[in-house]
Amino acid sequence: MHWLFITRMLNSENLKMKHVYSIIGLLLISLNALAGPNISPGTVYDYMDADKSTYLKRIFNGGSSTAFVRIKILEIIYKPDGTSEEVPLKAQGGSVRDGLMASPARLIIPANSTQGSRLLFMGNRDHERYFRVRFIPVVPEKEDEFALNQEQAEDYKKTLSAGVSVLAGYGTIFMVRPKNIRIDTRIDDTKNQYSIKNNGNTVVLVDEFKDCATKDSQDCKPVTKTHILPGRIFQFNKEPGRHYRFTLIEANKQKIIEVKG
Repeated sequence: MHWLFITRMLNSENLKMKHVYSIIGLLLISLNALAGPNISPGTVYDYMDADKSTYLKRIFNGGSSTAFVRIKILEIIYKPDGTSEEVPLKAQGGSVRDGLMASPARLIIPANSTQGSRLLFMGNRDHERYFRVRFIPVVPEKEDEFALNQEQAEDYKKTLSAGVSVLAGYGTIFMVRPKNIRIDTRIDDTKNQYSIKNNGNTVVLVDEFKDCATKDSQDCKPVTKTHILPGRIFQFNKEPGRHYRFTLIEANKQKIIEVKG
């Protein structure tokens, strides 16, 4: 019994040490993962007002090495059935003539620094248009036009290979409002349902939507954000006793709405 007890103790200590080694290994991997660029484009949704044609987008690099970022833009086409597709921008003669462009489209962002790219819209604005803007960190190659020679590019690759580097890109949504905005929001508040229909020509935002057990309760469902595209409807069923609160944003105007179930 004495040897059995000692054996169990040793096995238990070995298991503990394995757990400790595993935790240390995970920490080292996490630290190594930071040995590289770590970009953040800020807000996920951006809007270009009707009287604007440019928008400055800032990208922060919180990593420990320089980030070489390529910006890629696709137009989002929303179909009547609710689905969407992303299509390349129309080009003519090698330059984009109708859509959103980034200038510059390639950024060199030092560690713990911020660089900006100006998003320029050129083209038709008789209706609202939507774009996917992707910020993609890359390992620079000669054809990437980052103005690096081969030796500099190789040195950068060696810096990244010293750790476990993850080059994570980010996609944002950019909405270009039409030249002539028309706001026409219809609200239908019935006993069992609340609905908002966007009869205008620009997106309406239901922001910080809260569905709580009571008005002052902390027992709430996760907060949501919904974009109501022109011609679309946002609605929810009202449950007896529950309290609903959200901010309705119509272009540059906003108001807080509270609904009782």
